[in-house]
Amino acid sequence: MDNGFFKNVEKKTGVNMKDILDLANSLQHANFKDEKTVRGVIRKVSQIAGKSVSRDMEDKIVQSIIKDGKSLDFNTISKMINKK
Repeated sequence: MDNGFFKNVEKKTGVNMKDILDLANSLQHANFKDEKTVRGVIRKVSQIAGKSVSRDMEDKIVQSIIKDGKSLDFNTISKMINKK
């Protein structure tokens, strides 16, 4: 992708694209059945999004991903964080 595209996304969202790309790369081989891994991803996404996540909300997201089999991606977690 071209650098202008990333600059436009950063400008509109306020989110650093390097952070998003680093997160995406770290997710490629992550074990999403591992609670510690899932919690780490949730915390990283909330940090990138600039949203705090309560322990209760984090527990619900973890349960949804690990036990209910929801897919784990930035968009899914962002939607869950923004529901609160």
